[in-house]
Amino acid sequence: MKKLLTYSFSLLALAPGTFAQTKTAYTVPIYQELPLGAIQPSGWLRNQLVIMRNGTSGHLDEVYKKVKQDNGWLGGKGDGWEETPYWLDGALPLAYLLDDKTLQEKVLRYVNWTLDHQRPSGYFGPLTKAEREQHITIDAQHAADGEDWWPKMVMLKVLQQYYTATKDPRVLPFMTRYFHYQLQALKTAPLGKWTEWATSRGIENVMIAQWLYTKTHDAKLLQLAELLESQSFAWTTWMGNRDWMISTTTYRDMDDWMKRHAVNVAMGLKAPAINYQRTGNKTYLRNLQTGWHDLMTVHGLPMGIFSGDEDLNGNDPTQGVELCAVVEAMYSLENIIGITGEVPYMDALEKMAFNALPTQTTDDYNNKQYFQVANQVQISRGVFDFSLPFNREMCNVLGMRSGYTCCLANMHQGWTKFAQHLWYTTAGNGVAALTYAPNRLTAKVGKDSTAVTINEVTSYPFEDQVHFELTMPKAAAFPFQLRIPGWCKEATLLLNGQPLQHAKGGEITTVNRTWKNGDQLSLQLPMEITTTVWGRNSRSVERGPLVYALKLNEKWEKGTDAEEGDYLSVYPEEAWNFALQRAAVEKPAAQLQFSTVKPAGDDFVWNLEHAPLQITAPAKRLPGWEAVNGVAYQPVTDRNGFYKGKTDSTIQKITLVPYGCTKVRIVAFPIAE
Repeated sequence: MKKLLTYSFSLLALAPGTFAQTKTAYTVPIYQELPLGAIQPSGWLRNQLVIMRNGTSGHLDEVYKKVKQDNGWLGGKGDGWEETPYWLDGALPLAYLLDDKTLQEKVLRYVNWTLDHQRPSGYFGPLTKAEREQHITIDAQHAADGEDWWPKMVMLKVLQQYYTATKDPRVLPFMTRYFHYQLQALKTAPLGKWTEWATSRGIENVMIAQWLYTKTHDAKLLQLAELLESQSFAWTTWMGNRDWMISTTTYRDMDDWMKRHAVNVAMGLKAPAINYQRTGNKTYLRNLQTGWHDLMTVHGLPMGIFSGDEDLNGNDPTQGVELCAVVEAMYSLENIIGITGEVPYMDALEKMAFNALPTQTTDDYNNKQYFQVANQVQISRGVFDFSLPFNREMCNVLGMRSGYTCCLANMHQGWTKFAQHLWYTTAGNGVAALTYAPNRLTAKVGKDSTAVTINEVTSYPFEDQVHFELTMPKAAAFPFQLRIPGWCKEATLLLNGQPLQHAKGGEITTVNRTWKNGDQLSLQLPMEITTTVWGRNSRSVERGPLVYALKLNEKWEKGTDAEEGDYLSVYPEEAWNFALQRAAVEKPAAQLQFSTVKPAGDDFVWNLEHAPLQITAPAKRLPGWEAVNGVAYQPVTDRNGFYKGKTDSTIQKITLVPYGCTKVRIVAFPIAE
């Protein structure tokens, strides 16, 4: 039986919570991000992005009034806060990943207005009330007449991506002027002057300031980063000293709720890594390890994300998680991966992307679920046992505007940022494939910066082989690194069809050679069926990066809410109250049967119809396990993890499919002896 959270890091453990006072030189990340557009998705991943482009990701400004009407980021009096930058943070990379000129033209309206309307002081963003009504010029002396720092942090992420795609010469001077202004303005208008969102998410600001430092080497940017960190939530310290994690299990009230807010936590995850990048202090990385381990132990759910409905809320399989928390945690992991080079964070990123992310939107990417639930036996209106239960009863249904609309604007960065971070560059001018999906990479490698195109041919995570086809004008020597996931005992590499080497799971393997045009490198990652332990003594079935859930035929119903518009409910059409047999849990390789149903082709969609894989398992129904107000509360078990109540005498074969293909399901099963 596979144990929960078997993470293994290369760094030695240190006592958490103590930081050396001495500063060291800025630390270069182990892996460097590639420019936006260097990675072009193909296969099923490209189809996912095309669906998004055709849906709300490409058209939110046409279908969502808050963004559509008199937008503040175009000089109007409408939305000037987070939702427009949130949308652009996914729509802009989508435009360049698909090389879509129409979408590029659309998002560049906002980029160009922002760049062209910076104030002489360096301040930027929508026109403020003081500017409109009192004609005040926003500068460091009048910083208090500005507006919230938080939305600007998101727009800075948009501009950073735009720069990597285009090298527009306006961007770096724009950022420099703003950060110089901010260094002075924070003394009289600190991060928390307007809202606590800025203090809870200040690491987003630190991250971009440090990125600009790598381009300009302006020492004031590191001074700014230190000041921002001092005014922000102390995520790095909290993650290491463990008192914070204990407090998240105790209270569910308004006191300090921002410290438990799952989206804040998801953003804050990268704080220790980014602070390490600035200081070189490895204690930050120890605190990151401690915090991630504790977070997933106390609040982790089988699909690879922590609970957050809206606050962190324990590991019971009936707790929910907000869609914004999923995409923000993914982005934090993508930053952590580059800085630390640690395989467990890469494994965690894939698990979130292939399980938690796809289930929370409709096939057309026009509706989202504010909170998803692991053991979700119906999607419906109701006041559920969430930390923010919503008396409007709309936080569980699938709708464009159901729940809060932050997720409607922010969900677009999940797949786009994942696609951008399939590859990184390495020391020695090499490349590293650290997460896998079909795509084509264009990069310059070796001492002569030879152009190379690497076509990654695979339907991973739905198959266990990844093929890399190299096209280049001349031979070049460079390191080619590949991640071997922690769930894989031993991988095999083949070069041009011939065995090359074996590599152990949980490591980065390097093939360092002179590569030639037409070379083909293949990676074989054998996937075994395992079971993992989760909250309330439940068990989940996994194979490779995919988690498997009970397949239930779905009944969809459409409704309309006067305030939040159209929405969709989903109900199961068959029994869901099954327990896995003890033998299946203890000997999954022998008791559980895996099969490929159909290939995951270029037209793949994350739904039951397209589910390419399945696992059959022996199980028994539990007559006493019934939904209460639509919630399948976990049956009581003893300390050995076995259900002691009545079970059906008949053993049935149940079918499990990838979690991401389901809407209603059981994924955390009780065990029947």
